[in-house]
Order: sequence, then structure tokens, then C-alpha cells
Amino acid sequence: MINMKIDKTYVEFIQSIKRQIVQSRYAAARLANREQLLLYFKTGKMISDKIKAQKWGAKVLDQISADLQKELPGLKGFSAGNLKKIRIFAEAYSPHLTIGSTPSNQFGQADSGDTFSISSLLSNQIENKDFYGAFFGISFSHHFTILTKIKGWEARIFYIQSSAVSFWSLTVLEHHIENDLFSKEGKLPNNFHNTINESLKPSALKVFKDEYLLDFIAGDELDDERHIEQQVVLNIRNFILQMGKGFCFIGNQYRLEVDGDEFFIDLLFFNRHLQCLVAFELKKGKFKPADAGQLNFYLNVLDEKIKLQQENSSIGIVLCKEKNNTVVEFAIKSFDKAMGVATYKTSTDAPLKMKAVLPDTEELFKLLE
Repeated sequence: MINMKIDKTYVEFIQSIKRQIVQSRYAAARLANREQLLLYFKTGKMISDKIKAQKWGAKVLDQISADLQKELPGLKGFSAGNLKKIRIFAEAYSPHLTIGSTPSNQFGQADSGDTFSISSLLSNQIENKDFYGAFFGISFSHHFTILTKIKGWEARIFYIQSSAVSFWSLTVLEHHIENDLFSKEGKLPNNFHNTINESLKPSALKVFKDEYLLDFIAGDELDDERHIEQQVVLNIRNFILQMGKGFCFIGNQYRLEVDGDEFFIDLLFFNRHLQCLVAFELKKGKFKPADAGQLNFYLNVLDEKIKLQQENSSIGIVLCKEKNNTVVEFAIKSFDKAMGVATYKTSTDAPLKMKAVLPDTEELFKLLE
């Protein structure tokens, strides 16, 4: 019986075993995922080639699925519907990925002896080894979602790599695709060119977006900035997923004191990749030049009083409902503190085409009554 007064050495010993178990499980899961993707790719390609060669109809997938079930009772993942997905998966990647390549192009090898390589069709856009790791780092469901919802290869590569690096769940991936993260990344109006170290500029441009989807806020709640802030705090996990990787929430209405006067930052974060504080100021309406002045003041105080010596200078983002990019450019270009201006939309901001056919709120209530 171990003494209740467990010493520090024993606790560290248990934690060490725990880490080994977690790492082993993670490695096993990655290997299993890799094997599944290889199996689906090879199976899908076999089915696709055979259907084309024999000129079989689409109904043959039902027969193949039924026969596989007879041969392997209880087999999962090979229903007629999933075989269709597997075929789509293989046909999409076949021009770019190969199984059983020459040794010079081999990046990995399955237990079955199969090798996997990426053709030159993609090598001009990305590093092969990086894409190889990302490709096997996401599930088949992730791949199928990307293939069916995204058409361009550049965008597909972006979502594959982002999903793998940031460990996006399928729900998060779908959310970012719906919000068109690929098009919005790096489009934030900013003054980073003159205010951020050269080494950090590429990362900063990727971290911040031009538009954020606050789909947890109702349309009738947008008139009160404090209420918007409260909803963000209540849904902070969703908001952080919107922002991207590396953000840690520090607090809302973060208090600053300057010679006896108090000031409050709406939302304060720390970004681990940029190693800096990030202040968000929420505005219910259209961006005004005065908003940039207010944010610049907060950043000066943060760098002087809050920032640690080893950290980089703080970055600020004005998050507003509307903005004129030309006005933003003139408002922020003379400040020496890094800042940008982004907009937000809610799930109630229906597209114009939908607004033309949807009843307004009052009509909807009448219909419900």
C-alpha cells in the first residue's frame, strides 16, 4: 500500500507513463488513419479503373458492396454509398498521387510494402514532405468534405494543411470552408509593413482575417457593444476557433491604469505563435478614424505597462460591422503600433438572393401564428 503522502518523484513517474501512453495512442491512431487512406485510395482506383474498362453502370457499387459483405461478414466502411465516396476520393487524387513509386520519391512506407509519393503536379506549390504529412494527418471525412466543397487545388491544399496543423475537427473545417477562410486569410487591412519585424510579418498576415463569423449572436443583439462582448465571452471557444491557431484568452474589459485614470480593453488575448498580446476592440457600427486612435492608445499602454520583456510588441484589431478600406488605410498608416481593421457578420446576415425570397421578421411571426 503506497503512503498517502506521495512524493514528487512518484507523481512525475506517473505523469511520465501517462505521456508514453498518450503518445503511443496518438501514433497508433495516425498509423491507422494512414493505412485507411491508403486502402481507400487503392480500392477506389481499382473500382474506378474497372468500371471504365468494363463500362459498368453506377449500380455495380451495390453489387460490389453486397459481395464484399458475403466474403467479410460485418465489414464496415464499404457500403455502396461509401464506395461511391472512395471512388471520388481516388479519382480526385489519382492524377497527383501515386502508390508504389521509385525509391527517390518515397516519403513513407506502409506495413504492406506500399509506397506513396506526390507527383510534380503539386511540387511547385508546396513542399512534398509537408503535404505528405498533412495528407495523412486528416481523416477520410475531412478529405471528402474538402474534395466535394472546394474546387481549386490551391484552396484544397490550404484546407488540408490547415486542418492537419491546427487539428481542426470536421465541424471546424466545415465552418471555415463556409466562411471562406482561404479567400480571407491575409486580406486584413493593416499597417504591419511598417510596424512588425520582418520575421513575423508572414505569420501575422496568416493569423488575422478580414472577416469573422459571429454566428452565435442574434441580429437583434447588435445594437449594444457590451452585449456583443458578453456573447463573445460566453462563446469564447467558438470565437477562438474563428480567429485561428495559437490564441489564448486573457480577459474582457481588461483594466489599464494611466496616472489614476482607468481604461478598459474589450477583449485581450495572447498569441503563442506571434508571442505578443492581441487587443480586440468591438464596434457595433461602421469603422471611424477615432477607433484607430483609441486602439493605438491601448497598445502604447500595453507595451509600456503589461508586455513582458521577452514578448513582441502588441497588436490591435478593430472588429466592426462595416468599414471603408480606403478610410482604414488613411486612419492607421501613420501609427507606429501594429493594427488592423476587420468586420464581423452573424448567421442572420442572409445573402441578398435569400433576402429577396424570405419574409421579414414580422411576416414570419404572422406565418407561425
